[in-house]
Amino acid sequence: MTRTGFTLIELIIVIAIIAILATTVILVLNPAVILAEARDSQRIADLSQLNSALGLYLATSGATLGGVTDKCYVQETSAAVAAKCGDRHPDATIGTINGRAVNGTGWIPVNFGNISGGSPLSALPVDPTSSPTLFYSYATDTGSTFELNADMESERYGEGGNDDMETDDGGNKAGIYEIGNAPGLSL
Repeated sequence: MTRTGFTLIELIIVIAIIAILATTVILVLNPAVILAEARDSQRIADLSQLNSALGLYLATSGATLGGVTDKCYVQETSAAVAAKCGDRHPDATIGTINGRAVNGTGWIPVNFGNISGGSPLSALPVDPTSSPTLFYSYATDTGSTFELNADMESERYGEGGNDDMETDDGGNKAGIYEIGNAPGLSL
């Protein structure tokens, strides 16, 4: 009687080959880099959405940006984050409002409910990591010009990367993604 099947040596060789292939795939795809790029994509989408909402507010409400001038607002009350906002806009008064409300009490002090048809946002977005070095900021100088900022964490979207969002954004801060109707706002 002849038995068919794999020997122990053949099974060990197949398992070793699978382990080598799995390790190679993990090293090549590097999940940490992929996650950083995904968070940067979210930052770009969030700031684009805020930029559109603020533009719509200015176009339809007939009001200024909450009457707030020479301010730089950050998404949380952390002193470390507030200091970074000061790094982005050294001559601005720092405002730290912790909240995602769109009624003027959130981290962007604009009542989006004044837009005809209602607010296009259900809540103000915050940075996917919301850390002392990665956060969103908002600044305005005259009440009708504004800038939104974020720092990219991946090499791909960061300064000098393949899809660099920080260098040619029209702003004046190297290494910071600036968007708005006045990127490069000097406060």
